[in-house]
Amino acid sequence: MALATITSKGQITIPKQIRESLHLRTGDKIEITVSGERKAQMRPVTRKVDDVFGKLHVPKRKSVSVESMDQAICKKMKSRA
Repeated sequence: MALATITSKGQITIPKQIRESLHLRTGDKIEITVSGERKAQMRPVTRKVDDVFGKLHVPKRKSVSVESMDQAICKKMKSRA
């Protein structure tokens, strides 16, 4: 269990072990929902495609066909069976 303290401004710092387990980074958004009596649940908000568009682009990398990707996925799945 991790504890956090609320500041006089109503802010909290999410403990490092929680940030790491949820893969949270600076600027990420979280959603807090209240359910039941005095229970709150926190979850990371899924990023939009626009937020990550182009992050995997590597200049001069050879493109791969969809068929090649499908074959690689099938091969990996078969090796796990």
